[in-house]
Amino acid sequence: MTVAASDRVLILDFGSQVTQLIARRLREMGVYCEIHPFSISDDKVRAFGAQAIILSGGPASVLDAGSPRAPALVFDLGVPVLGICYGQQAMCVQLGGVVEPGHSREFGRAFVDLREPCALFDGPWQAGGREEVWMSHGDRVTMLPPGFRTVGVSEGAPFAVIADDARRFYGVMFHPEVVHTPHGHQLLETFVSRVAGCGTSWTMAAFKDQQIARIRAQVGQGRVICGLSGGVDSAVAAVLIHEAIGEQLTCIFVDTGLMRTGEAEEVVGLFRDHYNIPLVHRDASALFLGKLADISDPEQKRKIIGATFIDVFDEEANKIGGAQFLAQGTLYPDVIESVSFSGGPSVTIKSHHNVGGLPDRMKLSLVEPLRELFKDEVRRLGRELGLPEAFVGRHPFPGPGLAIRIPGAITVEKLAILRQADSIYLDEIRRAGLYNEIWQAFAVLLPVRSVGVMGDGRSYDFVLALRAVTSVDGMTADYYPFEHAFLGKVATRIINEVRGINRVTYDITSKPPGTIEWE
Repeated sequence: MTVAASDRVLILDFGSQVTQLIARRLREMGVYCEIHPFSISDDKVRAFGAQAIILSGGPASVLDAGSPRAPALVFDLGVPVLGICYGQQAMCVQLGGVVEPGHSREFGRAFVDLREPCALFDGPWQAGGREEVWMSHGDRVTMLPPGFRTVGVSEGAPFAVIADDARRFYGVMFHPEVVHTPHGHQLLETFVSRVAGCGTSWTMAAFKDQQIARIRAQVGQGRVICGLSGGVDSAVAAVLIHEAIGEQLTCIFVDTGLMRTGEAEEVVGLFRDHYNIPLVHRDASALFLGKLADISDPEQKRKIIGATFIDVFDEEANKIGGAQFLAQGTLYPDVIESVSFSGGPSVTIKSHHNVGGLPDRMKLSLVEPLRELFKDEVRRLGRELGLPEAFVGRHPFPGPGLAIRIPGAITVEKLAILRQADSIYLDEIRRAGLYNEIWQAFAVLLPVRSVGVMGDGRSYDFVLALRAVTSVDGMTADYYPFEHAFLGKVATRIINEVRGINRVTYDITSKPPGTIEWE
C-alpha cells in the first residue's frame, strides 16, 4: 500500500506477545504502520521512510549475551523513537545508559507518578498526575544515557518514563498498547500525532481503491484462482479481487464436510448468485471423513485435513488450467508471525488454527490483498465491499472446522449431533441479541457419555460443552457471563431437540495474553 512518509510508523519487534497491539492501536487512529523484526537491514529501514519508530517489548534480558538490539541507524535518522519496556532498555544500553537486574519483578497493575512536563504528555497524561499502567519487567534502568531525563517513576521503576527532548527519544517501562493501561492509547496518539506529526489518512475506502489498482497492475490479463474456506478472510479477498479483475478470477470451494449447519450452501449462494463469481464447488466430505476415520489425535487430524485439502484443491486447479496466480486471504498477523522474532508461539498458533499451505509445485504467483490488515480491518473492508453483515460479522471458525470440536474419533453421527446442537446455541444467542457482543461462541461434543434418566427411560448419551468468549482485540479472551436463565433455556432446547445428548455444561475458562484467537 502506498502511504506518504508523513503517515508511516515503523514498529521493530523484540518478541513481545502484544507487539501486534501497538500496530492495532495506531491503525485505529488512522496512522499506517508496519511491524518488522529488530534484525531488519539498514537498507530496509531507509526504504520504509518512517516518520517515527517504536521499539516493542520482548521476553529477553538486555543483560544476556547476544540479546536483541535495534539497528544503530534507528538513532541516526532524526525521527522520533519510542521504546516500550524491553525497547526502552535496549535504547538506553545502546545510547550509553546502564541496565541492571531488578531486586524484584514488576508485573501487572502499577501506578506511574508523572514528575515533570514532557512532549509525550497530553490529555490525561499531565505533570503532577498519576496514571495506572501495566508493567512486565524484571530488569530496570539504573543510569540514563546522556541527554535523557526522568519524567515519570513507579515503585519498581525509577525511570518509568524518560525523555531526550532534543532528539525526540522517549521510553516507557510499561505497555501503553494493552487495555490494562487505561489511557495508554492517548500516550501513543500523542507520540505519533503531536511529537512525530504523522497524518491520519489511512482509511478503508482508500485502502480498497489502492488495492484494486495494485491487483490490476500485478495480474494484468492473467487468470487467478482463489480457495474459499467459508470464512471471512478468503471471502473478502475473493470479492475484492473480483471487483478488480472480474471473470479473470475463479474460486474453488472445497467442502470438507466439517462446516457448520448451512455454511456450504451459504458460500455457494453468495458467490454464484449474489456476486456471480465463477465458482467450482467440490463436495469432498466423503473423502475427508474417510481419511479421518478412527483418528483421535487433534494434531494428526489437522495434518490429514491440510494434506487432503491441498490434494483436492490442486486437482480442481489443474482441471481449470491456465492460471498464473493464486489468491490467498493472508492477514497481517500471519505476515508478522512469519518474519517476527524467533522463538515465539507462532508455530504452535499456526498449527492450531490452520490446516496447511499450498505446495510449491503449483508454481503460481501469490496475490494477497489482505496481508496488511488485521481481522477487524478485514471485516471493515468486507462492509466497504458490500458483503452481507451476517457473513462479515461471523464468529471466527478455524480451518479444521468441526474436527477440532469433536475430541476423539469423528463419525457422521457425531457431526450431525454437534451441528444441530451448535445451531441451536447460536440461534438462541442471536435471539437474545448477544451475537455481536461475543467474539466467538461454539459447542464441543465431549468424548464422554453420561448416564441419565429422561422421561421414563434411562439414557446413555454424550455430554456437550458450550463456550463463549469476549475479546477487545483478539489477543486475550474471557468467558462471556451468560445469565443462568439463558443457559438453562439453551440446555433445555438442546436436550429436548437433539438426540444423543443428555447433559450440557458451560466452560468459563479464560485465555491469557499472547494468543491471536480463542480457538
